[in-house]
Amino acid sequence: MLPERELEILRGLDLAIKQGESCAIVGKSGSGKTTLLGILAGLDELSQGESWMLGSALHEMNEDQRAELRAQHVGFVFQSFHLLPTLSALQNVMLPLELAGAADAKEKAQAKLIELGLTDRLAHFPEQLSGGEQQRVALARAFVASPKILFADEPTGNLDSETGEAIIQSLFELNAQHGTTLVLVTHDSSLAERCDRRIHIADGMIAES
Repeated sequence: MLPERELEILRGLDLAIKQGESCAIVGKSGSGKTTLLGILAGLDELSQGESWMLGSALHEMNEDQRAELRAQHVGFVFQSFHLLPTLSALQNVMLPLELAGAADAKEKAQAKLIELGLTDRLAHFPEQLSGGEQQRVALARAFVASPKILFADEPTGNLDSETGEAIIQSLFELNAQHGTTLVLVTHDSSLAERCDRRIHIADGMIAES
């Protein structure tokens, strides 16, 4: 039986990301990249220190308050897509708009899917879509409400190199179109090099930025 001790994942971090900037968080597995992304997004709580998003003190908010802030201003793209299997592509993209009370949810969702080349896939369910198509649905869902910040965790991790490159192109085209701040975790060097800045994490600390 191992003795109980506090697990320190991140330490001594001092990081600021400018509005409209694209940042890649890179480093070896287990270095703390995804934990840092979770803290920046308000998904994980700090044990000490401060974390701010769009002028709001995340460290002073409860989970409901952080969730409300994310719903209003944040989009997410994950390696595993996180699409709801019982909803069609169109319904998956409509969902955040409907939760926000948008009256034109269907029209906006349809337009974003068509923009991403999914005209013939609107009624398809996730299991009927390829990995690249699922990730494009996830991109449409993330950008359809014009978020101020997009967080992406290994967005090309489950895709082959050709499909991954197409997703990277779509990601940055949408990012430029919406003027969104982009923060992503990646092992993909070509994706990291497309960003304005690379933040290298090693042993829970920023090694270079």
